[in-house]
Amino acid sequence: MRDFQCPGRSAVYATNGMCATSHPLAAQVAVDILKQGGNAMDAAIAGAVLLGVAEPQMTGIGGDCFALIAPSSSAEVVAVNGSGRAPAGASARALREAGHSMMPVHSAHAVTIPGAIDAFCTMSDKWGKLGLADSLAPAIHYMEHGVPVAPRVAFDWGPGSAKLQGTACVDFLQGGLCPQIGDLFALPKQAQLLRNIAKDGRDAFYSGEAAEDMLAALNAAGGLHCAEDFANTACSISTPICGLYKGRDLLEHPPNGQGIIAHLMLNILSHFDLPSLDPLGAMRVHIEAEAAKLAYDARNRFLADPDWMPRLDHLLSAQTAASLAALIDPNRALPNAPATSEAVHKDTIYITVVDRDRMAVSLIYSIFHGFGSGIASEKFSVLFQNRGAGFSLTEGHPNELKGGKRPMHTIIPAMLRDHGRVTMPFGVMGGQYQPNGHARFVTNLTDYSMDLQTAVDAPRSFFDNGYLKLERGYGDTVRAELTAKGHDVITPDSPLGGGQAIHIRDNGVLEGASDPRKDGCALGY
Repeated sequence: MRDFQCPGRSAVYATNGMCATSHPLAAQVAVDILKQGGNAMDAAIAGAVLLGVAEPQMTGIGGDCFALIAPSSSAEVVAVNGSGRAPAGASARALREAGHSMMPVHSAHAVTIPGAIDAFCTMSDKWGKLGLADSLAPAIHYMEHGVPVAPRVAFDWGPGSAKLQGTACVDFLQGGLCPQIGDLFALPKQAQLLRNIAKDGRDAFYSGEAAEDMLAALNAAGGLHCAEDFANTACSISTPICGLYKGRDLLEHPPNGQGIIAHLMLNILSHFDLPSLDPLGAMRVHIEAEAAKLAYDARNRFLADPDWMPRLDHLLSAQTAASLAALIDPNRALPNAPATSEAVHKDTIYITVVDRDRMAVSLIYSIFHGFGSGIASEKFSVLFQNRGAGFSLTEGHPNELKGGKRPMHTIIPAMLRDHGRVTMPFGVMGGQYQPNGHARFVTNLTDYSMDLQTAVDAPRSFFDNGYLKLERGYGDTVRAELTAKGHDVITPDSPLGGGQAIHIRDNGVLEGASDPRKDGCALGY
């Protein structure tokens, strides 16, 4: 139990249903949908789409989503891939010949076809109860009337806003300035598009005037997108990757997401006696950082669209993890692994919902960089993601840009399953931090027996581009010990991601936790 004389928050407990996400209004809307008779899928879509106006720098209908869905606590979990593909005309060779060694991240060349709307429509049809129109109604209302800008949203608005271009500067700024805490922000153009989608489904987005509006903006910016690219967009449904960590099943979305790297990290960490280490001490940070260096190096070399990915079994192999673990010196930092592409970024939202029938949804939804590509369509103000920035331009790389291909994706939803029963949908935001964040969260729970809210709150560390980032929750002694081991220790400018989780306890009670690094909360009824 936490010290009630110190700053902090309690977990939330309820019995009928619960949502945890990064903005309180989205959590409230999701719970309202549950109270109206909707299920977890109806509620998750409602909250997620609303976050496009509540946190527009993080997500929106011009982006992608991934989801894990457990129709009941004992049912098999389904993975839905709502990530878009590169336009058919995309070519790594053409960009190399134009002088690019990396994807131009704030250009139309980095815009993959938005996949989220197709996924939302598909999930609503297959697993929803109320229907898409009811799920979209709250977002339509708030996009029309506005949402007050929350503190973390205001904090994030400025860094990404410099990349806004053309009509996006009008629609996502106010008189050329970033809105401040408490200012109302609305997206009335998107409200109209959502009305059309509520009436006519995914075709109202991927064809007709909406597709024409989006193509006009992308083609004017030099993009090679065509009407067929939008019309052919379709999510895919598969089975999660399951990995065992000390008796618990961790379910991750398969590639092109990076959930498999969380498995690799945990498999490496299983070779060390983590419970004997101080959970906030230097040695735990060091071992985890070294595991991240090795796991992320493997990610950068192998992870891609699964149709082009030859080494999936290698990344899951116990021998691979054992060989990598043997490289870790407890007393000395490894030389830096190859730097992660600067295209990998941190902006996204996560929402999880569990309903009275214990259907669980773990959903993550993003436009990648802050405000994505910075390009928006004129009529409907669709702000495009720049997920194509996740591609490589290296000839022959599994993740090399190619028309019709999905890029390596950072966003990953997750679930824990104990003794055959789904017990916890969870997610940790933070771009490339996410596999490390999943490993940290699971070890907080499993190796250190932290309660749910403490496991979310606890200070974070991450090896990133040659630096070991330590949040301010770590003291000077830990920093000095890590420096002595050869780490280049810095304090990041912003927190390392966020996170939410819902624990379906053995007695059926729902326990929800939401990260204080964001504005959100867990709410139940």
